[in-house]
Amino acid sequence: MASVLIVYYSRGGHTAKITQAMAEHIRQQGHLCDVVTVAEAQAIDWDKYDTLALGACVLYGSYDKSVFAFANQYQQQLNSKPSSFFSVNVVARNPEKRIPENNKYLQKFIELSAWKPKDVKVIAGKVDYPSWRWYDRWMIQLIMKMTDGPTDPKAVIDYTDWQDVNCYADHLIDLTQ
Repeated sequence: MASVLIVYYSRGGHTAKITQAMAEHIRQQGHLCDVVTVAEAQAIDWDKYDTLALGACVLYGSYDKSVFAFANQYQQQLNSKPSSFFSVNVVARNPEKRIPENNKYLQKFIELSAWKPKDVKVIAGKVDYPSWRWYDRWMIQLIMKMTDGPTDPKAVIDYTDWQDVNCYADHLIDLTQ
C-alpha cells in the first residue's frame, strides 16, 4: 500500500477540486493519501509518505510566491522521495499546451524554482468569469482575447480532463514502486 502526500495551492478552488479528486481516486485504489495546502504544510511528517506531489494554479502567468517558497524550503524533502509537480492552467485547454515541454508556465516554474522536479504534469484548468473579482475577470478576458479563448463574462468552462486526472493519480501511486 502506497502513502501519497499532495500539497497544493489554489486561488479560486479549482486546483483544490482537482487535488481532492486525485486523493479520492488514490484512496479508492486502496492507498493512503493526505492533502494539505501550501499554507498548512509546516507540520508535515515527511517520513510517513512514499510519494510527494506539489500542485499549483497559474494566475497572470505565474504561480503564487508561496508555491516557490514551499519548493525552496522543502526541496530536500521533495528530492528525497519520488515526487511530482502538477500545473493547473487554462492555456492547457489546447491539447498541445498539455505537453510539459510546450507549456511555458510549467517551464517557467522549473526555471525559477529551487526544486527541479523530474516528474511533471500539466492539467487544463477552468474559466469561471462569474466567480472572479472584476479585475481578475477583466485581465483574464484580455489575455483570452489575445489567445483566442472565451471572453463572455458569463462563461463557465471546465477544460479539465477528469479521466486524465485519474490517470495522473494512478501515476503518483506507480511512482512509489
